[in-house]
Amino acid sequence: MFPDGFEARRIDTDGAEIHCVHGGVGPPLLLLHGYPQNHVMWHRVAPLLSGQFHLVCPDLRGYGDSSKPDGGCDHAAYSKRAMAWDMVELMASLGHQHFAVAGHDRGARVTHRMMLDHPARISRGCVMDIAPTLHMFETTDQAFATGYYHWFFLIQPDGLPERMIGADPEYYLQQKLSRWSAPGARFDPAAVDDYLRCFRHPDTIHASCEDYRAAAGIDLEHDREDRGRRLAQPLLVLWGKHGFVHRTYDVAGVWRRYASDVDAVALDAGHFLPEEAPAAVASEMSRFFSAPCGDQAPPGGP
Repeated sequence: MFPDGFEARRIDTDGAEIHCVHGGVGPPLLLLHGYPQNHVMWHRVAPLLSGQFHLVCPDLRGYGDSSKPDGGCDHAAYSKRAMAWDMVELMASLGHQHFAVAGHDRGARVTHRMMLDHPARISRGCVMDIAPTLHMFETTDQAFATGYYHWFFLIQPDGLPERMIGADPEYYLQQKLSRWSAPGARFDPAAVDDYLRCFRHPDTIHASCEDYRAAAGIDLEHDREDRGRRLAQPLLVLWGKHGFVHRTYDVAGVWRRYASDVDAVALDAGHFLPEEAPAAVASEMSRFFSAPCGDQAPPGGP
């Protein structure tokens, strides 16, 4: 589902084996997927950017065809810090010590942590359709708990969510795609088939729950240790006008508390920006990631 010339690789990191595809010409740009998907979610964006960037599209640990290590008693193996280090090692293995990164959903949370932990390596970043994890947990109300019910469902212990999702993983995945997308959104059937191929595996279901358990535990510890630290690198914040995050938070305003240089743009989409609005996503990313260091191109949206 990617342009000719893209290559599939499997690369060992300290804690996982990461599957990725990469290709294109230009400076390196790492693209991180969200839940409950895998790297295939970038299939509509990659052809639009591969002539401008060398794109690296991995499966995060626990997702897709990457390995699913044991989370440990504190779920630390699925901390965003561990996932971010996977990506740093992956990029170094491909010859990129310095790079830009864009992430959607869970991948955006890995992006945020990577920019905090490795500022000398990350030149610019983009987060799509999220507010910071710490802010969301510390401002939880009924609207958030209802819209993001899965945050509280997936962290339950003793295999409860694993058993319930495992009873009908196709229904659960399709429900996620339809509930969070804008009315009329169309996903490529081949992409959905690949999401389901990976997601129906019990190890993937369990690993993705571990990702959320880490977010409600050790990730918050890391975020509280960094409370008050603002990202120094330029940050592009994209969100869907028809998405839940936009209805619940002042997305741009919240991110300006967490980053010093924020470029904020709302797009005509629901949650799954790269698949619902690929041309707009590619246009904003092209503008932002091509801007000279220290310069900021004018945003392309409100």
